[in-house]
Amino acid sequence: MTWIAPEITRTPEPYVGDERTMLDGWLDYHRQTLLLKCAGLTAEQLKTPSVQPSGLTLLGLVRHMTEVERWWFRIRAAGEHLDDLYNTDASPDGDLDDIADADAETDFATYAAELTAVRAATAKLSLDDTFLRRRRDGSADEMSVRWVYVHMIEEYARHNGHADLIRERIDGVTGD
Repeated sequence: MTWIAPEITRTPEPYVGDERTMLDGWLDYHRQTLLLKCAGLTAEQLKTPSVQPSGLTLLGLVRHMTEVERWWFRIRAAGEHLDDLYNTDASPDGDLDDIADADAETDFATYAAELTAVRAATAKLSLDDTFLRRRRDGSADEMSVRWVYVHMIEEYARHNGHADLIRERIDGVTGD
């Protein structure tokens, strides 16, 4: 039997709430939007690239956002010591590039599990908590958990635009 990306009911973004409620709500809205762009597609369709010369795929975006969620919330903000899931020294963009042999069902389960772990990690953090982000040149920037939330909303918004175009190319489906 062919695996199909599950249908999703997207929760509307919040219109009223404190800052944390708004940030969590908007981030979840964008997370669900990415899954909505994938819903009903087969694993092979999820591996279909956008247009030449780009190799960007919906599955690559799901894998990328799994890595990004893990990187910013768990490794950076929460200080957990974790390895990358898809990226290696040999393939630093493996989340986006190593799609041919990827297992879409497993990758979607990994995304869901990572979101559960991210929610648990962020529940312990204040928006005002800070951490140091070390740069390759040895310098460091102090960053807040609030910045991570805003950055992640921006990251999803940008990639959801990509996802919308890829989905339209695959089967003509458009929408917000």
